Amino acid sequence: MSGDKAEIKVGNALPLKKIPAATFVHNVEILPGKGGTLGRSAGTFIQIQGGAKGYIQLKMPSGEVRLVREECYATIGSLSNAENKNKKLGKAGRKRKMGFRPTVRGVAMSGGTHPHGDGQGKSGRHGTGGPAKDKWGNTVGTRTRKNKRTNKFIVHRRPNKKGRKSKKYKTII
Repeated sequence: MSGDKAEIKVGNALPLKKIPAATFVHNVEILPGKGGTLGRSAGTFIQIQGGAKGYIQLKMPSGEVRLVREECYATIGSLSNAENKNKKLGKAGRKRKMGFRPTVRGVAMSGGTHPHGDGQGKSGRHGTGGPAKDKWGNTVGTRTRKNKRTNKFIVHRRPNKKGRKSKKYKTII
């Protein structure tokens, strides 16, 4: 059941302003009426952390904390099949049937195809031993987020793999 007057029960869809804090939800809309776009993968859930000034603060599965308008709908509860991410594919053929193409190392390519290519044996990067580059010559490991328009909705970026502090943005609240 969905709507403003639906009871707070697993499987019901309600506007975020009607759902209490610390509740797990999934299938959350980013824009009202657009349809759910966040938290739709197997076993995922998003935690509501509270709200103010027409926005609700959500903690994403990645650890990112972001703001969403309180009129947006969300479905209460977490999705099933949480062990889906632990599934072993077993062989390359199953990965190919899922639409994945083989990953070829840059070192194994020719020099014209990749900056790491060319040379005899394990030559790797050439020249001054500068920073690692991707296929197009851009430095690897730099942040690539360009969408500054939505930075105001991100309270806290997801944690970095290398243990460095994640970036905090100025928010609208």
